[in-house]
Order: sequence, then C-alpha cells, then structure tokens
Amino acid sequence: MKTNVGKVDIWIRIILGVIIIALGIYYQNWWGVVGVLPLLTAFIRWCPLYLLFGITTCKEKTKDA
Repeated sequence: MKTNVGKVDIWIRIILGVIIIALGIYYQNWWGVVGVLPLLTAFIRWCPLYLLFGITTCKEKTKDA
C-alpha cells in the first residue's frame, strides 16, 4: 500500500478527528464515531478516497508496503 497522505494533511486530519470526537461526546451522540475515520487515515497515511480520485498530498517518495 502506497502512502498518499502528506504531513500537513496528517495534522489537519488529527485535529479534525479530535474535534469531531469531542463534539460527539459533548452532544452525547454517535456522530463522534465519525471522528475515528480521519484519525485512522492519518495514522496509516493512506486514504481510500484519495486513491479513487488519484490524489496524493505526500511529497516524499515511498515504497510499496
């Protein structure tokens, strides 16, 4: 699996994920679970939607895993 999420994109995803989870906890609803998706894609550095549209924000060359 080739990484397609860059460093700035990772930080944006982490911040948004934490905010969504916090809002889900604050309002006591299940929408906070959606915040796990940006966190997951940030930590594995791979986004399936980016693959579908042929987008990459990763500037460094990486090997296939």
